[in-house]
Amino acid sequence: MTLSTPASRSLLETARSVRSAASDLSTLPIESRNQALDRIAQALEASADAILAANAADLKAATPLVESGEMSRALYGRLKLDPGKLAGMIAGVRDVTKLADPIGQVQIHRELDTGLVLKRLTVPLGVVGVIFEARPDAVTQIAALAIKSGNGLLLKGGKEAVRSCEAIVQVIHQALAESQVPAAAVQLLTTREEIQTLLSLDQYVDLIIPRGSNAFVRYIQNNTHIPVLGHAEGLCHLYIDAQANVQQAVEITVDAKVQYPAACNAIETLLVHRGIAPAFLAPAVAALQAQNVEVRGCEQSRALVPTLLPATEADWATEYSDLILAVKVVDSLDEAMEHINTYGSRHTEAIVTEDSTAAQTFLARIDAAGVFHNCSTRFADGFRYGFGAEVGISTQKLPPRGPVGLEGLVTYRYQLIGQGHTVAPYTGGTPRPFTHRDLPLE
Repeated sequence: MTLSTPASRSLLETARSVRSAASDLSTLPIESRNQALDRIAQALEASADAILAANAADLKAATPLVESGEMSRALYGRLKLDPGKLAGMIAGVRDVTKLADPIGQVQIHRELDTGLVLKRLTVPLGVVGVIFEARPDAVTQIAALAIKSGNGLLLKGGKEAVRSCEAIVQVIHQALAESQVPAAAVQLLTTREEIQTLLSLDQYVDLIIPRGSNAFVRYIQNNTHIPVLGHAEGLCHLYIDAQANVQQAVEITVDAKVQYPAACNAIETLLVHRGIAPAFLAPAVAALQAQNVEVRGCEQSRALVPTLLPATEADWATEYSDLILAVKVVDSLDEAMEHINTYGSRHTEAIVTEDSTAAQTFLARIDAAGVFHNCSTRFADGFRYGFGAEVGISTQKLPPRGPVGLEGLVTYRYQLIGQGHTVAPYTGGTPRPFTHRDLPLE
């Protein structure tokens, strides 16, 4: 793509400035980066009313879209900020400051020969582009991780959250102006047209992280030469085994569906072993329906609980992101695992059982970034894992996988220091041997 329009040329200049700022940021000591994060947290607290007012304007503009069906209730839920969510955003920034410095970690320290020493050191990626819908709280999570890891950042939020994102980035810039971190290191894009230009900036952007549907992630992957870390949809399952504790299983089911149904780690399908279905389904469905969940079931589950709506084949492949849950009775653990590996999105899957053999089989054979036993899928989150925050959840097999924190924003380089060493003495008929002696990591 040629950068010929004024908008594309402007974005090119922005990308250049971010790259320059990232170069400066990457050499700052950890104390300076942490100080910048502290200032951001303080500024967010001081600007809470302005941020919530901007979000209220976004919500007001989105309300007619929800009423007309143009915007889902799930997307509206992700868009909404309230004092509690804002407080969580600020806490997340402060949690990132407590994490170890991800830059300059020595992974290999090895003497190749006397006076010839090799190190492998962690370094920032450079410039990261993140494209996401709604979720204004993602701005602070991603910015905090980028600053801590020494990376420049190009953010593109959804148009439905533009006022909220602009207000938050403005606060971040004000805070960075009082720190050693260049404010230019964090930039917000606001138009859909900028996405295409961003995807062409392989000279300036080192990684793209799209957060959205599978179709959206595939579109990004197919339209850029920049490496893409896909944060795709979460079609998560909970399997209630024959040996489950019924009360525990009901509580986990309700939490995994109801606690935040718009999240990608909420369950969409509940699989129930036929041996426990008569004891489990009635109280589980009652608890779900008490929380306004629409429960759809297969024929076997509807025979046990006639109030269930009929489920179709499409339900097994649908991420509702809403108060809707599909239920299927299965004959065995093997059938449950086959269903999950067929329909799952490799995000997070869970089993409830007191049978340790069944649990270990499930944990070993389910192909997902997160596989849980006797706990809610809602724990699949960077903050809850102790990462401080996350830039997304990767459902790819290559690392980073699952919630992506600081480790996903650094790479490494090899540093070799010698004393006039050349390769020639180590070749030929009587080559000088290498010592290959591992030294203490610093």
